[in-house]
Amino acid sequence: MSTTHEDGGAVIDSTRPDVDEASALRALRARGRLRGGVALLGPAFVAAVAYIDPGNFATNFTAGASYGYLLLWVIVVANLMAMLVQYLSAKVGVATGRDLPELCREHLPKPVSRGLWVQAEIVAMATDLAEIVGAAVGLNLLFNVPLFPAGVIAVVVAFAILALEQRGYRRFELAIAGLLGIVFLGFLYNLVAVGADPAGVAAGLVPRIEGSDSLLLIAGIIGATVMPHVVYLHSALTKRRVACRDDAERREVLRFQRWDVVIGLGAAGVINLSMLVIAASLFNRTGRSDVDSIESAHAGLGELVGGGAALAFAVALLASGLSSSSVGTYAGQVVMQGFIRRQIPLFVRRGLTMLPALVVLGLGLPVTDSLVISQVVLSFGIPFALVPLIMLTRRADIMGSFVNRPMTTVVASVIAALIIALNVFLVYTTVV
Repeated sequence: MSTTHEDGGAVIDSTRPDVDEASALRALRARGRLRGGVALLGPAFVAAVAYIDPGNFATNFTAGASYGYLLLWVIVVANLMAMLVQYLSAKVGVATGRDLPELCREHLPKPVSRGLWVQAEIVAMATDLAEIVGAAVGLNLLFNVPLFPAGVIAVVVAFAILALEQRGYRRFELAIAGLLGIVFLGFLYNLVAVGADPAGVAAGLVPRIEGSDSLLLIAGIIGATVMPHVVYLHSALTKRRVACRDDAERREVLRFQRWDVVIGLGAAGVINLSMLVIAASLFNRTGRSDVDSIESAHAGLGELVGGGAALAFAVALLASGLSSSSVGTYAGQVVMQGFIRRQIPLFVRRGLTMLPALVVLGLGLPVTDSLVISQVVLSFGIPFALVPLIMLTRRADIMGSFVNRPMTTVVASVIAALIIALNVFLVYTTVV
């Protein structure tokens, strides 16, 4: 089989007679400990962008302004969940050479596989809503562009970023990692400018809730942190990244994927924590608990801290929306190809999934409320990605020597059960 591997600007072609499958990994490692190691990192940084999309801005700032440091523990728990889930997804790709949607199609009943595809497309629309609306708000805050045309501009720019993937996965990964870095620096600046109460932060790490309203935000935070579409995508990013001769080489690649997940998702977790800490320290502490929208958060930063803080917030929001939108479209293609062996032109997919976002922008619906609701929808989609992931990774006939350890399956199952129970409770409290 013809396989081309890229490391930065260098390409390793396994069709050449002097380069066999075993040499792909060895050639990367021969570049040196640092360069060779960095070349094996990247997929988790692409996944991490989805964990800091504009939906996170909405839920984290609303939670911090309304409840102070109370829900910090939710972000920590959700991030630890995300690390385990994304590692399992990465392991699927490395161990089987297949992505999760492909394995669902091959090993689950056809009606189940088709049903998973339908819900994944609904999740894609909820994801696009958050990302496009968030990027549009960022453009509006920075350049005063009206929201509807700003949404269209965001779509075009996201397409340009996604086009880099056609020129090699490494260029796409570097572009996404660069945008992730912009978001990180923006919130680092604001965190230093605003400061934090160490005692309040410590208290916020102790699990507790205050009423059903805080439960809705908990579901939103988890929905904004554990993202269903990147559970599917991560396995696709690792499945043919490096050709491996045997299980020993796969274990070597997987060891780097573990570091990739810890670093990439760890950075995303720090960003999410900083969002809530900034909102709690600035708005809740000063009695501004009515700050319940992205626009009011931006205005509050400018009023209470200064123009630099407001600018950093808007730039981070724009970078988040553009990068996560590109990742979302990429994930949509993986989902359709894997579940039903179909592909449609990217502009058609983008046109279909962006409709809810353009409706929100065109009708002038409350932006932050729409973002929070989209994250709750994503939370309901998590079990449909997580349960098949657990079912398949516990099967030795699929994973071989990389099958889950019993404790890994137990922990992952507890995570899935907690998310499902939370969603059932939310439905009950909403209906009753």
